[in-house]
Amino acid sequence: MSLETAKRVLRIEAQAIEGLIARLDARFDQAVELLFACKGRVVVTGMGKSGLIWRKIAATFSSTGTPSVFLHPAEALHGDLGMLVREDVLLAISYGGETEEIIALLETIQRLNIPLVTLTGNPRSTLAAASDVVIDISVKEEACSLNLAPTASTAASLAMGDALAMALLERRGFGPGDFAALHPGGRLGKRFLRVSHLMHSGAAVPQVDVGAKMPDVIYEMSAKGLGMTTVVEHGNHLAGLFTDGDLRRLMQRRKGATLELTAGECMTRNPVTIAPDELASRALNLMEQRKITSVVVVDAEKRVQGVVHLHDLWTLELF
Repeated sequence: MSLETAKRVLRIEAQAIEGLIARLDARFDQAVELLFACKGRVVVTGMGKSGLIWRKIAATFSSTGTPSVFLHPAEALHGDLGMLVREDVLLAISYGGETEEIIALLETIQRLNIPLVTLTGNPRSTLAAASDVVIDISVKEEACSLNLAPTASTAASLAMGDALAMALLERRGFGPGDFAALHPGGRLGKRFLRVSHLMHSGAAVPQVDVGAKMPDVIYEMSAKGLGMTTVVEHGNHLAGLFTDGDLRRLMQRRKGATLELTAGECMTRNPVTIAPDELASRALNLMEQRKITSVVVVDAEKRVQGVVHLHDLWTLELF
């Protein structure tokens, strides 16, 4: 019985969301452009369960490049109206379009000349009539067996809010780097760390000159513990790379007669490199694709900035 109820609820809510697609029209684009042009904040408001849903949407806006806050309409009538200022845009959610607390905000909105975008299941409502843009989020039925508890309607409003947020994200050209800047903490923050935050730098970078003899090369690799060393010339410009694997193959090939060779004679030229401002995920992808354990970090002039090692990425549990 419970399983059948769950299937029915999910089916009704899925149909409610799918039903929004056919009703999308130019008004959605108008809403996106109005929100995009906002010079202040997108102030989101809604009562009851709609308000709970739209607290999440306000957070999604903020985390994807659109500054947003949630304004409780009842609290607004008792002092929080000061949150609304000129150049804001008000985004209201009211399924019936007659929520008294939101209707009571209209005078202030009009006085401050604040644009109003409304999501409602009743496009002929008082709130809709006062709005600059109205988006229809009506549903045929609630998933509640009594057709009373907001279920399909709240699922539809959440989906439409996400659609607005993602359309704005693309309209702003918001990319992974922007996302990383707004998510510095937790697992997401780790995933979007820059290479410059993870690389071994300064004295920790294994480095020898192209003219260094193999005993010095081996000593440098052992001392720095990364299983490789960068090979530089003309100061700090990358000339090549020499690894533990290169050493083993060299000794097998020359049967131990290697000590008089120089780093420049044995190194791998044009090794895989990455810029310091690239994401750590990019470094990991490079290592997996090339089946290597280290990537040299260089600037635009090919000067060595550091080395990022596979173990550094594994330790962070990025993925």
